[in-house]
Amino acid sequence: MENNASDIRPADRLGGVKEYYFSRKLKEIAEMNANGADVISLGIGSPDMPPSEQTLDTLCQECRKPDAHGYQPYVGIPELRQGMAYFYKRWYDVELDPKTEIQPLIGSKEGILHVTLAFVNPGDKVLVPNPGYPTYTSLSRLLGAEIVNYDLDETNGWQPDFEALENMDLKGVKLMWTNYPNMPTGAVADLGLYSRIVEFARRHGILVVNDNPYSLVLNENPVSILQVPGAKECCLEFNSMSKSQNMPGWRVGWVSGKAQFIQWILKVKSNVDSGMFRPLQQAAAQAFHNSDEWHSEYNVRLYRKRRVVAEEIMHTLGCTFDKSQVGMFLWGQIPDTYEDAEQLTERILHEARVFVTPGFIFGSRGRRYIRISLCAKEEKLKEALERIKGMDDIKPSIG
Repeated sequence: MENNASDIRPADRLGGVKEYYFSRKLKEIAEMNANGADVISLGIGSPDMPPSEQTLDTLCQECRKPDAHGYQPYVGIPELRQGMAYFYKRWYDVELDPKTEIQPLIGSKEGILHVTLAFVNPGDKVLVPNPGYPTYTSLSRLLGAEIVNYDLDETNGWQPDFEALENMDLKGVKLMWTNYPNMPTGAVADLGLYSRIVEFARRHGILVVNDNPYSLVLNENPVSILQVPGAKECCLEFNSMSKSQNMPGWRVGWVSGKAQFIQWILKVKSNVDSGMFRPLQQAAAQAFHNSDEWHSEYNVRLYRKRRVVAEEIMHTLGCTFDKSQVGMFLWGQIPDTYEDAEQLTERILHEARVFVTPGFIFGSRGRRYIRISLCAKEEKLKEALERIKGMDDIKPSIG
């Protein structure tokens, strides 16, 4: 029998992307731990605290009902969409029609795929921030788009350089990704910045997608790009329950915007998945009603205490950072004694058994930065600090 199995090859699109950095690195750390290393991970932004009791109670109650286990509407159940609209009114004073201007997602990472499929043809250009969330780049490449990076710089508060944007060749640009509060830098946006982004997008006929999952974490003034008049004509916004409601593994996010845009996204999504488990949706809807006190405890007080220790780790490593940054990470610039961030993070991993993220994974503009996650108990952060202090030739910076 003829055997042509050796002719099987992956699709060409895989040649343009690598396995996700955290997927590769966590396998390495798991192997280290299996050999007794006991690595403290300060790498990923996965909240280690539980959802509210009311959220968990709702899930338990609803999943016991015999009729709760069937397929669900592609658009999500009404209670969930209403909860998402309530969230936007409560925190941003933005009115959204829950029937037509909101689409629940199985996490906003899924939404990056759906939005790109809905709006970008192969060969179209996509504006991606540098540094920025790696998935904006990888999924665009997988789908055949051309990446056009726009640089963010610390001297400009990690905001777009609009003069540089205007001087780019914008022909063929269909989509622009923005992300504030910014990941990885923790920079915040105000309505002045959002107004400039909306004006730029409207003038050039570009769809802006603002990724906004961190706005309640250590941030006293949460804002949405949809607060800007006219934003719905050219903007979509992602939000997520992963960070603000301590629900990363639940995979509940959503996209908000103009009804026509939402309908185009639904056309893609309805051909890809079959909806979320109904009790999970009902519990998520309940989570939008968490009290102000709950948010203050989990999104402010606990992260603030952890942030103090993370800042001391940065000082111990000789790194400098902007104290005004928000969110669940701390972003710092490495000392000149290191060639790049990975040289430092690999040393920390293998000498102190502490995993910290090197900034190069977010783009070339992150090459001299590291990121510390606050998603670890205060005691673990303190233990990581002591391990790092025990490293040879560590030169602290002046706080």
